[in-house]
Amino acid sequence: MFESLKDKKEQFKKLEKELSSPDLLSDREKYREKTKQYADLKEIVEEYDRYLALEAERESLCRMIEEEGESEYAQLAGKELEGIEKALGGKKKDLEDLLLLEDSEELKRNVIMEIRAGTGGVEAGLFAGDLYKMYTKYSAAKGWKTPVISLTETELGGVKEVIFSVEGHNVFRHLRFEKGTHRVQRVPETEASGRIHTSAATVAVLPEAEDVEVDINSQDLRIDVYRASGAGGQHVNKTESAVRITHLPTGIVVSCQDERSQHKNKNKAMKVLKARLLEKKEEDQMKQRSEARKKQVGSGDRSEKIRTYNFPENRVTDHRINLSLYDLANILEGDLEGLVEALNKADRELRLNEA
Repeated sequence: MFESLKDKKEQFKKLEKELSSPDLLSDREKYREKTKQYADLKEIVEEYDRYLALEAERESLCRMIEEEGESEYAQLAGKELEGIEKALGGKKKDLEDLLLLEDSEELKRNVIMEIRAGTGGVEAGLFAGDLYKMYTKYSAAKGWKTPVISLTETELGGVKEVIFSVEGHNVFRHLRFEKGTHRVQRVPETEASGRIHTSAATVAVLPEAEDVEVDINSQDLRIDVYRASGAGGQHVNKTESAVRITHLPTGIVVSCQDERSQHKNKNKAMKVLKARLLEKKEEDQMKQRSEARKKQVGSGDRSEKIRTYNFPENRVTDHRINLSLYDLANILEGDLEGLVEALNKADRELRLNEA
């Protein structure tokens, strides 16, 4: 493992030099490729540097103990050494886990997110809109793109349903635990008595499927075209650009009308269909491994209540890891990093304990 880490550190240093070269900046395609390689290596190299720093500290303490013999300094150094040894063991496991994550192509994928208003009427639609803004702001901060595939709004500015892509670096790794039912507790603006109202929205996070993972027979598809409705100007009512695809064996239906081109809408709808078929395939496999499913941070079930956003207490609680953060306003503004890292850490610890 450590030989591999040394090689990655050398590769990382080499990439740093290459990325500062004016010649590379002139080749946009190559620069993009090198930037991605650099980003992939950065976390592993930083973690390895922390391990090396601990190792250097251990060697220094060992020398002190040897030189001081039975003195008080030696005893203090011995106690400190115990902590360093424990930290090194944990850091080694973290490095092993990061190397395993690096080999997982799924975690690097772009995703398709689907947010739907659940129970709670008008307030549920407003909350679904809040979640959509939260994820787009988080994505913007990460430098990711969020093109809309389909959007149905409510009369009061909320969201009935929105489907959008998230495209960038290691997207699925960061967003995979957002799948499930999100619940909000707050006083609606329309509530004159000041009574706290509870409503919900569901979030689905689908890693984009590779063609080799999902085999779709064209004879299993029914494709309908129709005139788009809603916002978009006069053009949407004049041409049959909207596309609805039905996968006959499973009954899965996907619609897209966001683009003015029928061809583009069809491509977007096919991307969503493939992602949903991959999700169904993986859910079927998980049902066969129900015991392992219980040990996960999230079961992967869309109906699972994963998080509560409590406005009166300024609190966000993730029920899977029993974590409460009293920073609701900033979280809804896209500051999700604390939640994301805590969920990834809990998942990592579970998998390391099972290893």
